Amino acid sequence: MDHIRPIKDLRNTQEISDLCHSSGEPVYITKNGYGDLVVMSIEAYEKKMRKLELYEKIAKAEEQLDDDENLQLAEKLFEELREKYEF
Repeated sequence: MDHIRPIKDLRNTQEISDLCHSSGEPVYITKNGYGDLVVMSIEAYEKKMRKLELYEKIAKAEEQLDDDENLQLAEKLFEELREKYEF
């Protein structure tokens, strides 16, 4: 569930910190009714960064799959391995 708090709640840093750590999710801070900031625990931030890195690696791998030259090299390699190990 999204946690949305007005900017004045940042005065109580311990409450915001506790909310970030207990929920494991970002806390959205509004200013004059509009989104202004996002606050999260370091653990939640690092988890999101690891997930982003994984998605970037998957996207790069998908791009490489679309490259026929790489696919042909991989097929040739597997063919050589099959011949070498007779399977």
